[in-house]
Amino acid sequence: MADDPKTPPGVPQSILELSAFNPVARENPHGLLAALQSACPVMRDEAAKVWLLSRYRDVRETVNDRTYVRHPLNAEPGSISARFVEEGRERRASILFLDDPDHARIRQPLAKAFYARINRMRPEIEAMVDEVIDAAPEAGVFDLMEKVAVPVPVLVIARILGVDEERLADFRQWSEDVILGLNPVRTPAEDARLVSGAEALDAYFQQLIEARRRAPQDDLVTDMVQLQASGEAKISDDEVRTNLEALLVGGNLTTTDLIGNGIWLLLMHPEQAAALRTNPDLAAQAVEEVLRYEAPVQATSRIVPDERTVAGCPMHKSQPVWMSLAAANRDPEIFDAPQVFDITKKRASHIAFGGGPHICIGAPLARIEARHAFLKLLTRYPNLRLSDQPLVWRTLPFFRGLEHLLVEA
Repeated sequence: MADDPKTPPGVPQSILELSAFNPVARENPHGLLAALQSACPVMRDEAAKVWLLSRYRDVRETVNDRTYVRHPLNAEPGSISARFVEEGRERRASILFLDDPDHARIRQPLAKAFYARINRMRPEIEAMVDEVIDAAPEAGVFDLMEKVAVPVPVLVIARILGVDEERLADFRQWSEDVILGLNPVRTPAEDARLVSGAEALDAYFQQLIEARRRAPQDDLVTDMVQLQASGEAKISDDEVRTNLEALLVGGNLTTTDLIGNGIWLLLMHPEQAAALRTNPDLAAQAVEEVLRYEAPVQATSRIVPDERTVAGCPMHKSQPVWMSLAAANRDPEIFDAPQVFDITKKRASHIAFGGGPHICIGAPLARIEARHAFLKLLTRYPNLRLSDQPLVWRTLPFFRGLEHLLVEA
């Protein structure tokens, strides 16, 4: 690595240049990321007060290192990471941003209950995917995001949690509002949406927790209040509520993008769709290749806990280290022909779900939903193809997903 982490001319100079705020990056970030990875794989963005890593080995080593911290209160003041703290809610955080011992205290019982329920419900989860796809138009042009990619994840996570399925539209809207908390450069209008959505979710989940305490049901909310009551989970109602809301939001939006990105890629590469139709056993590998090639979450971050050297550069305590998962997953040092989408090729493990103690808790569920959705869609629609359209990508920075995807059956 060069001694000076400043980027040379012609290479992105800031982290926001690589985000959806930049129209070029929003349409296709991979050219910019490849240029950065080649010329300046460890970049210092003084305006945002963050470091950015883009090589696979550097990113993987950092996300798996348990000595880094996550809570935004530990970030350098004035950095974009420090802006993840919501005004008036400074100490409240989901496991996404908590550090040990609180992170382990909450995540371990939550993950145990969540994974047990997913395993028991797998046939039902696949049946829900079938139900949504069977309700889509039999022929003609339709928006796959609207008819499939949006309703599948919100229905599945709602059923797992035990929330009112008549309010799925509300949950989707609240999720869109609350996910703005992961936008470190929100506008005042977006702040207002965030607060409104968070308050609505808080009120709903508090009522649901109290209802399940009075009358248990077969759902994850009941699992959590029973773990509380038994003493197996030493978690407050506020912590249960915050983290169940995070499951709803995360399992909803990012899985929508995984399904949408995957079908877009398969239809853009009809030989790959044909390979999957011919050999359904490729479905699991197809999901992994979609995650590598066009992951819904483009970046993650950690905070340096002390004076240390990271990826060959000296860094200071409290400095945020951002990592481009999208760049790392196309690193030519790791992946042969990284810019080629190929579901038939067995590749090295991607890091689309992050790693270490903060690896995505919803990864197993997302894989089940996407795998079944890909197979079901390609089976039900043997002649499915893309309709002529301008692609519009989400404007939420560091996330990658389509607003609409018109297909013709």
